[in-house]
Amino acid sequence: MPHNARSLNMAELNIVALVSIGAHPTSGRPRRAEQDARAVELGLRLSRQLEVVHAGDVRAEALRSYLGMGLNELTVLEQPAGSDALPVLIEHLNGSNAHLVLTGSQAETGEGSGMLPFLLAERLGWPMVVGLAEVESVENGMAQVLQALPRGQRRRLKVRLPFVASVDQAAPAARQSAFGPARRGELSAVDVQVVEDEVLASGSLQPARPRPKRLKVIKAKTGAERMKAATAKASGGGGKILKDVSPQDGAEAIFKLLIEEGVLR
Repeated sequence: MPHNARSLNMAELNIVALVSIGAHPTSGRPRRAEQDARAVELGLRLSRQLEVVHAGDVRAEALRSYLGMGLNELTVLEQPAGSDALPVLIEHLNGSNAHLVLTGSQAETGEGSGMLPFLLAERLGWPMVVGLAEVESVENGMAQVLQALPRGQRRRLKVRLPFVASVDQAAPAARQSAFGPARRGELSAVDVQVVEDEVLASGSLQPARPRPKRLKVIKAKTGAERMKAATAKASGGGGKILKDVSPQDGAEAIFKLLIEEGVLR
């Protein structure tokens, strides 16, 4: 834990927001990533001490969209395409005295696996919060946060500092990027040791295809009945709760379900 974490108030948090290059969903044009921009927005609202970091090419013009949110500087850990961002981010965060690291939940370009925040938390030995919507208070080295759950629900958690958190659509929407600050802000390049991403080099990328969802046929006569049916929580059907079973029985039940759902054939 950073040496002064127990005496902090919210405005004194050292926050690092990790950002990437996004892609417009229709044109594919490079832009700021929507979820990463929400992470920057949340950081700007929480503290005066915000550092925004990108691991990649300092010449990427889309990075200036983040500067246009009111940043004076954006730190770029300069590395070529195909490099592993994890080691350089770990090294940078270890030397940053950060209390909170904010990321998007999934990159819009590249691998887009969504694993980076989890790997960061594992390597740093910090707690990980998924779906961060708000940081409500900081006291005695602990943060009270609001976590977004499905169907608009929220859950309060207490997390020790420092920690890693991913944000998504539940976080505040990012402010517009202004042209003037975007041009005046500085992209500060930092020389780092380049590590080749062996997994990416040995594999191949292809567009992810969302799995089709089964549609529930709603038989209702009035608008109120249709709204109630559309917003009602899904009830269990032919599911089975497994409790105190052996690993073999549990594995067989999971395997059977995957076959029934068409995941395995």
